[in-house]
Amino acid sequence: MSQANNSSKQAATACDVVVVGGGGAGMAAAIEAASHNRHVVLLEKDASLGGSTAWSVGSISATNTPQQKARGIVDHPDAHFEDLEVLAGAKANRDNRALRRILVDNTTEMMRWLESHGLVFVGPNEEKPHRLPRMHNVLPNSRAFPEMLGRACRKAGVDVRLGTAARKLITEAGRVTGVETLRPNGKVERFVARGGVVLAGGDYSASAELKAHFVSDEAAALEAVNPGANGSVIQLGIEAGGEVINGDIIRGPTMRFIPPTRESLLRRLPPNRTMARLLKWSLGNLPAFLQRPFAMGFLTTALGPSPNMFKAGAILVNQNGERFCDELGNPGPLVPSQPDRVAYIVMDRAIAEKFRAWPYYVSTAPGVAYAHLDDYRRNRADIYHSAGTMSDLAQSMSVPVANLTAAITETITRDVASGLVPLGDGPYVALGPVKSYVVFTDGGLKVTERHEVVGSDGAPIAGLFAAGSTGQGGLILEGHGHHLGWAFVSGRLAGRNAAMNIEAVLTEDRNN
Repeated sequence: MSQANNSSKQAATACDVVVVGGGGAGMAAAIEAASHNRHVVLLEKDASLGGSTAWSVGSISATNTPQQKARGIVDHPDAHFEDLEVLAGAKANRDNRALRRILVDNTTEMMRWLESHGLVFVGPNEEKPHRLPRMHNVLPNSRAFPEMLGRACRKAGVDVRLGTAARKLITEAGRVTGVETLRPNGKVERFVARGGVVLAGGDYSASAELKAHFVSDEAAALEAVNPGANGSVIQLGIEAGGEVINGDIIRGPTMRFIPPTRESLLRRLPPNRTMARLLKWSLGNLPAFLQRPFAMGFLTTALGPSPNMFKAGAILVNQNGERFCDELGNPGPLVPSQPDRVAYIVMDRAIAEKFRAWPYYVSTAPGVAYAHLDDYRRNRADIYHSAGTMSDLAQSMSVPVANLTAAITETITRDVASGLVPLGDGPYVALGPVKSYVVFTDGGLKVTERHEVVGSDGAPIAGLFAAGSTGQGGLILEGHGHHLGWAFVSGRLAGRNAAMNIEAVLTEDRNN
């Protein structure tokens, strides 16, 4: 893609700040820039706001929150900073600690800001190795973010343009001054901003081209949890002279159950403040057996299967009913090479009985609950297969009975400790299909501590800012709740700096 130039004929819409991307980081940037009396245009390629933020679990790790204080928890950003070092593990030497400092120092204010716009959270919940409970979950689901922040955008006067894909950055005299866009009907529009452009279009987990370039051809073939995360906005930053840091770090391939064809009860709840407050009251006052259906509606959607099922003896078979790996190894990367890129988890009566109660669980989400086999039977009938005979199980799974029978009855080579382990008698249970996905990519444009995109010469690219996954800049975000936290923290700061950049631009113009 070539950059637009002064010869472009399209009429331009003048504004102060253009934000590219309508996910969490983009909405935060737009609201913050508008709060400084700037005319802001928010561009989103999809038909609705939300991006990967709307697909997320909805958890944010933060310190010194009202929820922590209500439970007598005394926390500090320094402790959070140190715990993120532990979470980074072997990748700690690749972390951008300056950006990590920005994240932990701003989570308290970020949570206050989110709640001021009507978001409701429960928690905090524990997640080791965090030394204290820090994880807060949004209610009633992650769709509350685009619902409440989208409303805040419009209230602040942000000009929200849906179905508008950014295709070129406009530059003038070495400065990024705007964006050229394309509508689905082929209409080309140009937006010129005095303060600059904020790139906030998410990661490239759904971009085969960028995954092949930064990771591998095998990674390129993997599906993404969010198929809309096509990396197009990161590509704009690259074309402007930016570089991607930690492009090879991806979360995947990770096995997950395929999403349900129908939304769960929890995901169908209206994401407004009234429903969130009602649910928060319910979680604090209703008995556990009444709360459980809400938690299970979340847990049994598209989360991953516990590897403990394979340790207990469950096997993986493909769409042909054939066992294709040693499940105690690393089966996730092998699933995409199977027919239709799917697999099924098969267990006998004894294994199935174990996974109907604690401590054996099929799926979990930190701070929410654990899901057992009966929860999947009730909530995910589309992927739950049970039969007294191998023939009936094969029919339920739509796989060849002869192959499935062979997979179930053959002795299975396991690790040295467990030796040869065959499956036992029925009735049998199978869960699936499961697929291997890329959950997210951690590569982001290199940025300064002001969230300015850095060029190949090491200097900031004038007028160009980046936030969220697009502007992750080498920051390692392990553990739950940090990608969302970074989206909102960096989005607000990038939007603020773009808004304030107008003064610097005017001063430079006067001096010239």
